Amino acid sequence: MRLADVDQVTVLGAGNMGHGIAELAALAGYEVRMRDITEEFVHNGYERIEWSLGKLAEKDRLTDAEAEAALDRVTPLVDVEAAVEDADVVIEAVPETLEIKTDVYTEVERYAPEDAVFASNTSSISITDLSELTDRPARFCGMHFFNPPVRMELVEVIAGAHTDPDVLELIEGLAESFGKTPVRVRKDSPGFIVNRVLVPLLNEAAWIVNDGDATMAAVDSTATFDIGLPMGPFELADRIGIDVAYHVLKYLQEELGDAYRPSPLIVERVEADELGRKSDVGFYDYENDGATIPADAGDDTIRHRLLAVMANEVAGLIERDVADVEAIDEAVTLGAGFPQGPARLADEAGIGMVLEVLRDRYEKTGADRYRPTDELIETADRGGFYANSDDAADPDPGTNYETLDVRVTDEGVGRVTIDRPHRMNTITEDLLTEFDAAIDELAANDDARAVLVTGAGDRAFSAGADVQSIAAGGADPIEITELSKRGQEVFGRLERIDMPVVAGIDGYCLGGGMELAATADIRIASAGSEFGQTEHNLGIMPGWGGTQRLPRIVGEGRAKEIILTADRYDAETMAEYGFLNEVVDPGDFEDRSIAFAADLAAGPPIAQRYTKRAIHAGRTDAEAGLAVEAQAFGQLMSTEDVMTGMTAFMSDEEPEFEGK
Repeated sequence: MRLADVDQVTVLGAGNMGHGIAELAALAGYEVRMRDITEEFVHNGYERIEWSLGKLAEKDRLTDAEAEAALDRVTPLVDVEAAVEDADVVIEAVPETLEIKTDVYTEVERYAPEDAVFASNTSSISITDLSELTDRPARFCGMHFFNPPVRMELVEVIAGAHTDPDVLELIEGLAESFGKTPVRVRKDSPGFIVNRVLVPLLNEAAWIVNDGDATMAAVDSTATFDIGLPMGPFELADRIGIDVAYHVLKYLQEELGDAYRPSPLIVERVEADELGRKSDVGFYDYENDGATIPADAGDDTIRHRLLAVMANEVAGLIERDVADVEAIDEAVTLGAGFPQGPARLADEAGIGMVLEVLRDRYEKTGADRYRPTDELIETADRGGFYANSDDAADPDPGTNYETLDVRVTDEGVGRVTIDRPHRMNTITEDLLTEFDAAIDELAANDDARAVLVTGAGDRAFSAGADVQSIAAGGADPIEITELSKRGQEVFGRLERIDMPVVAGIDGYCLGGGMELAATADIRIASAGSEFGQTEHNLGIMPGWGGTQRLPRIVGEGRAKEIILTADRYDAETMAEYGFLNEVVDPGDFEDRSIAFAADLAAGPPIAQRYTKRAIHAGRTDAEAGLAVEAQAFGQLMSTEDVMTGMTAFMSDEEPEFEGK
């Protein structure tokens, strides 16, 4: 079966995950049958889809007509035969209990077409075991969405031991048609990718506190403010449910051994029915103040232990051929909101240090969770996860760039200039690699407080991808797909860098160049500049994040107009659409863009960092965004920058923030 042959998608389960998946399928244009065991359950799920579509229409993400059409494509059902008899793909999203899933598949098997593909949304149960409950193990795989499905970008696509490769490609295509980013899990392994990294992190945090080595506040402060995670391990456990983390750990322990034994701290909370937000008390008390995380309680010893445990899990996944390092980093970045993947974090901290931490802890405690994997030892010998690869970032601030000019001004502006004026500053694969290195260089430079991205010459910011050089390398679909993912990764890193980013646009800003500009926090353009997502004129489409970022900036209707028409637009129109913050006279462009970036560089770097994190966290989960905002707001009051700002305000002077 090809993706073009898929017309009807059946979703089994109308709960939190099920109704979200059904909504995605309906928005993608599929006919959807959503089934649950009672009229009440399926009706509630349908009402939540209706509410969600209404909210999307209110925010101009959809037109009223599009929302109504999507809802019309959803049929709520209780009868199993009616739900699956014409299904092309059946996505199971019932509770995480093998007994329940067994009953569901036994019943569904009787009525589903022989060629229908089954996909389970399980977050931990073996795909191989589930597939063997059916008579179609070759047409069975995992399709693990993240909560809430409508907002979260990642879908893990998991191969069982019997899964036909064509089925994996079909489900990856289906995920992409839903507007999601699929990451292939090549081998069925407990916890897949994200939970396999994330849950041991939560467990290690609990062991640190249980052993009296640090407080919960210190651990969460280290994870949030030193590592840059969207929330600390204890906050995260409270949000997802401590019982959920416990059950995943028990499953990992049963399958993989005592390295995953739950910390007594977790066991105690579960036995006391203190499960987190859903019970109003967990690691924090949500009937009172909830989690209040200090910004200055971080500790390098805690940071090293958390990074070491995650790095060991990454190495274990690679060793077992579950996924490669790029896929692991992409999955954890998209699925858990990490600023960078755990492998990159380990490389930046020092892979030798990470290994030494594990060896030292293993020698002192004998605990299996600290036993270094053979793969991690080999990785340390190579110099890091990304050593000797095209993705390796050059840590040397003196990097010799061929396609970029990178420097930090006296005002604290990290200026990155695309230096290919003879080719209209078009983007090549080599340029992406250098851009990745530039991001690392600026992130590690304490003097850089803001980033300004411009194009050399006066003709173009960037006229897009260098299609000629890409085409000259052959049009192998796999290689082009990897190039798309590479650009998405690099542009995503620029978007997430912990300082303000300004795109200074003078001249053409087309295709991939416009996708690059969309990653910036602020966009300034000269009045003569020209914009467009012109890919459709070449019979292709935006491939470096344009289909995702542009709708967030200008709204879905405008984004569709810009992409589907492939028209070109002047700067004034793009400012009216909300893409540009400012349009300036060409003669003033250079001075204004530098001055704007310098003004941002003079701002309070800690506040800027947490403001970006709160905004980004709120894109996928408004509650998480508000939580990050509240915690950061409270903690900023204890920084020296606040006193600097208040003193300057009272003296009617300009503050000189030091980021302390």
